Amino acid sequence: MGLLLAVVAVVAAAGCSSGDNAAPAITTPPVTGTVATSGGSAPSGSGPAASSASSAAPVVPSGFKAVTLRVTAADGSVHESCVLVAITDADRARGLMDVDSLGGYDGMLFRFGTPTTAQFYMFHTRLPLTVAFFDQGGAYVSARDMPPCTAAKGSDCPVYGADRGYVDALEVVQGGLGAVGVAPGSRIEVGDECTRSF
Repeated sequence: MGLLLAVVAVVAAAGCSSGDNAAPAITTPPVTGTVATSGGSAPSGSGPAASSASSAAPVVPSGFKAVTLRVTAADGSVHESCVLVAITDADRARGLMDVDSLGGYDGMLFRFGTPTTAQFYMFHTRLPLTVAFFDQGGAYVSARDMPPCTAAKGSDCPVYGADRGYVDALEVVQGGLGAVGVAPGSRIEVGDECTRSF
């Protein structure tokens, strides 16, 4: 959703959202705080049953690498943060599904490698998110707020896309772009691996 909120099946929807979403002009599945898989189903092991097992402690993302994200704002100021990164189709499809917290990271960066128009959706994504899209040169394209979707099927969730083709998408907790320096006119650069800070 959150993030390509979690399956990067670039289909007819969902920050790579599911292919069964009937959004016009979408040719790949959406991503949601997660990128959606074709068919609109969540990856195995996700959903209400998986999340209720750990109701005592917040569920945080696991199995992702983290990288330093350097954001140069329009005024020239530079902000550095440590974000999780989703590079594979499976990682983009899972994204920020079924988590309650970013676990100390500043966001999740969905990397596609080549320009895409994949859309995100918020199926099984509990955190309200904001997604910002960046072109091949790292320049800001556009951003969208994405509220959680409580629909039973991914195909019933709205999809969120960029104003034009993009290569990277950054998901943060809704309203958090300013904290990492992202706004119109900003540019991102991805650095080395990092560790979370609290």
